[in-house]
Amino acid sequence: MNIAWYLVVSAIIFCIGVTGVLVRPNPLVILLCLELMLNAANLALVAFSRMWGNSDGQVFALIVMVVAACEVTVGLGLIVAIYRRRMAVNVDELNELRG
Repeated sequence: MNIAWYLVVSAIIFCIGVTGVLVRPNPLVILLCLELMLNAANLALVAFSRMWGNSDGQVFALIVMVVAACEVTVGLGLIVAIYRRRMAVNVDELNELRG
């Protein structure tokens, strides 16, 4: 297959993620959309790595997956703490983390 197809799918997934981050007020949905954006970047990295015939992009994609897992862990921890305090879950109404 041509690399252009992988990049088109990656761009579509990335645009869906950006749209979700900008439109949705729910922090869980925002985390899921951020994961979509990171997975789109991973798909592009692996496609370019395969096109050039080396494994640099695949190694970098694994590093991005580790960062994504850490992001989800911290993000879900914050969201659970907010739910437990019975605070607003709308991102526009959150002001707890301000200094």
